[in-house]
Amino acid sequence: MTRFSERTLDEAAAPSAPRTTPDPPQAPPHPRLTLALTSAATAVALMTYTAPAVTLPDTAAALHTPISAQAWLLNGTPLGLAALLLVAGSLADDYGRRRIFLSGTVALGLTTALGGLATSTWAFTLARITQGAASAAILASSLGLLVTAFPTPRGRLHATGVWGAFVSGGIAVGPLVAASLPDWRMAYVVLGAAALVVAGLGVGRLSESRAPRGGRPDVAGALTFGLALVALVAALTLGRDGWLRAPVGLLLAASVVLLAAFAVVERRVRTPMIDLSLLRSRRFLASSAGGLFTGLTVIGLFSFLPALMQRTLGLSAIETAWLVLLWSGLSFAVALQAKRLAGRVAPRWQLAAGFLLHAAGALTMLGALDAGSWVRLLPGFVLGGIGSGLLNAALPLLAVESVPAERAAMGSGAQQTLRYIGSCAGVALTIALATSASGGLAQGTDVAIVVSAALAVVGAVSVVALRERS
Repeated sequence: MTRFSERTLDEAAAPSAPRTTPDPPQAPPHPRLTLALTSAATAVALMTYTAPAVTLPDTAAALHTPISAQAWLLNGTPLGLAALLLVAGSLADDYGRRRIFLSGTVALGLTTALGGLATSTWAFTLARITQGAASAAILASSLGLLVTAFPTPRGRLHATGVWGAFVSGGIAVGPLVAASLPDWRMAYVVLGAAALVVAGLGVGRLSESRAPRGGRPDVAGALTFGLALVALVAALTLGRDGWLRAPVGLLLAASVVLLAAFAVVERRVRTPMIDLSLLRSRRFLASSAGGLFTGLTVIGLFSFLPALMQRTLGLSAIETAWLVLLWSGLSFAVALQAKRLAGRVAPRWQLAAGFLLHAAGALTMLGALDAGSWVRLLPGFVLGGIGSGLLNAALPLLAVESVPAERAAMGSGAQQTLRYIGSCAGVALTIALATSASGGLAQGTDVAIVVSAALAVVGAVSVVALRERS
C-alpha cells in the first residue's frame, strides 16, 4: 500500500476514544482571508525568531552576555516552541483553532515588545521563551485552520505551499528589519506591534473550528511532555560547555524519565495529546524526522552563521542581513513555487533533495571565513536557499497528510516540536564547534559546516528510508 487511507489513519488516531461529530464552524470559512492572516502571523513569528541572528553582537554587548551564555539568547524562542507546540496543537483541535491562534498572536505581540525592554541576559531569555510559547500557538493552530478552510486536496496543497513560503519569508525579512532599525530594541517593538495588528484583523474575520473528543484536557501529558522538553533543551544548551558536567547529565536523565512518564500517561488517558499508535505510521515518522533534521542542520547552522560572519569578516549587521537575504529570499521563492512539484514528486523526495542541497551548499562555504571572503559564501547561500525552500514547502504538507484531517493541528505541532528541538541542538552544536577549535573562529566554523552537511545527508537518507511499504 503506497498511502494510508483516510479511514485507516482515522482509526489509528484514536482507537479507544469515542467518535464525536466536530462542531460546525461559527461562520462559513473565508479561505483567502484565513490563508492571508495565518501566513502573516506565521511570518511575524518567524521574524521574531530570526531577529537576533544579525543583532546578536549588539544584544550580547548591551546585556553583558558572555559568549558561553549567548546560546541562550538564540535558544530561548525554540525552547518555548519545542515545549508547547504539541500541547498547543492538541488544545487547538479540541477547544478551537481560532481561539488558540488569536490568543497566541496577542501574546506574541505583548511578549515581543517586552523583550525589547529587557536589561539582563535572563530577562531577555525569559521574554524569548514566552515568545516561543506564543509562536507555538500560532504555528500549531494555523495549519488546523487551513485544513478546515481548504478541505480539498488541491486547495490544501495550495494553502500549505503558501504557508510554507511565508515561513521562509519571515526568516528572510526578520534579520533585515532588525538590522535596518537604529537600535536592536526597536526591532522588538515593531514586531510586537505587527503581531497585535494581525490579531486585530483576525477578530471577527476567522471562523472557529474544532474536533472535540469528549474527554478532559490531558493536563498530566502536557506537564510531563513540557517539562521533559525544557530539561532536554536546557541540557543541549548547557552541553556546549561540557557534556560530562553534572547539571547536563541530571537534565538529560530528567528528560528521559519525564518522556517515559509521558508515554505511560498517553496510553492511559481517554483523550491523549498524541496517540502513540501514530509511531507505527512511516509517514508520521518521516514527517517527524524531516522536522528534526531541518532544525538540526539548516536552522542550527544559519542561526549562528551571521554572527560568525560579523566577527570574522568585519561585516555590519545590515551588510550581513543583505547577504542572509540571498539565502532566505531564495528559500521563500522556491517554497512558493514548489507546490507545483507536489503532484509529481512525493514530499519525502522533496525533503531528501532539500537536505542534499543544503549539504552541498554548506560544503561550498568551507574556507570562506578563513580567506576573509564573503563572495565565496554566495554559492552556498544559493544552493542552501533552494534546499531550504524545498524543505519548507514539503514539511507542512507532510505534517497534515501524516495524521487524520481532524487532528491537523496536532500533526503540525508534533512535527514542529521536533524541528525546534533540532534547532536547539543545532545551535548549541554550531556554537560549541565554532568557538572551541584551536585554530580560531574561522576554522571552527569549517568544522561546524562539515558536521551540518553530514547530518543533512543522514536526514535525506532517513526520510527516504521511511517510505511506506507497498
